[in-house]
Amino acid sequence: MAKLGDGLLILWTAPQTLRNGDVYHEFRPGSDFAYLTGFPEPEAALAVQRRRGELQTWLFVLPRDPEREIWDGKRFGTQGAKRRFGVDAAYPIQELWKQLATLLPGEQRVFHALGRDPERDAQLLRACHRTALSARRSNPAAHPAFEDPTPVLADLRAIKDAAEIDALTRAAEISVAGHVAAMRAARPGAVEYEVQAELEREFRRGGSPRNGYPSIVASGPNACILHYHENDRKMRGGDLLLLDAGAEFGGYTADITRTYPVSGAFTPPQAAVYRAVLKAQKAAIRAAKPGASCEAPHRASQRALTRALINLGVLRGKPQALLREAAFRPWFMHGTSHWLGRDVHDVGAYRQAGKPVKLAAGMVLTVEPGLYFDVRDTRVPKELRGIGVRIEDDVLVTRSGPRVLTEAAPKELRDVERACAY
Repeated sequence: MAKLGDGLLILWTAPQTLRNGDVYHEFRPGSDFAYLTGFPEPEAALAVQRRRGELQTWLFVLPRDPEREIWDGKRFGTQGAKRRFGVDAAYPIQELWKQLATLLPGEQRVFHALGRDPERDAQLLRACHRTALSARRSNPAAHPAFEDPTPVLADLRAIKDAAEIDALTRAAEISVAGHVAAMRAARPGAVEYEVQAELEREFRRGGSPRNGYPSIVASGPNACILHYHENDRKMRGGDLLLLDAGAEFGGYTADITRTYPVSGAFTPPQAAVYRAVLKAQKAAIRAAKPGASCEAPHRASQRALTRALINLGVLRGKPQALLREAAFRPWFMHGTSHWLGRDVHDVGAYRQAGKPVKLAAGMVLTVEPGLYFDVRDTRVPKELRGIGVRIEDDVLVTRSGPRVLTEAAPKELRDVERACAY
């Protein structure tokens, strides 16, 4: 609120949504709401008012209900919310608009992201309208100024504190264990979802309540589909398996990709592509230093992969000219990095005032170059067709340089083959 200034912040958690019939999707609190409150239940709201530098905080939550708690589990209720989560007061969610009617009069600014939930926007505007009507003799504005708090929240979330780094580190450890289990499980004749089951079993064993995102378990030609999700192909001898998955812990997620041979050993063409991507990834990680552009890892990947494509016989010409032309794009079509935190593609700007954001200590980003040669791509040598390789790690920027949170997941070619041996 010191960054936002005086005003009233109103923030809701994510709503529950129906999956089908009367079955709901698994509930996960909205990331901004969880960041500010830690409150885990649905149908909740936070209000924070800052006037002349003084703060007051309120949570609005589902009240205790013994009958519903038989079905849905114990609730904190208003007393538990106040005692456990450090707010000045807590009320039943049904009283939100009644209480806001006491907070809105005289308020000059309301911090609320319009457009995300039209129904709540309309309720808030109606509340402002009622407030204006009650003071109509003084001819007030119809509503306070609305400001979106998202940019300020994103800037705060971009720099992780010690507790957040601890959660990300644990998420990384659990994810590494899952990837190692998956390497042991992958073999010719197994189905992709069988490997997924071993991976996610290890996630749960490690204390992760859920995945950070749907697991991508892509064997053979499926590795060239960036967000492949069917996970139902039977693996064959000679296949590579590209597995992109991360566990969530404490509300924070890891994001790891490893690519490995289901038969236990890379073929020479597979090994050549793998070494090229690994070399590019190492160069990109080295570029993730405080004060460097957030685009520096991507530029390092582009340089390394352009040279690799020449060596693989895919491109011809001078590296600098090919780099200027982005000649690598048909085979390396995505970015190298994204922010990581409560969301797998975490909040935070990449460019401000037209310039790339500078990396700073406490930021966490992925580093994930790749090369993808579609099985039908006649532009590449025949022996490369159908090979897709991506290698991804989670990197914490520190004052002394990059720290790889996921370094325990095997990625040196020899270590990968050893982990896959059966």
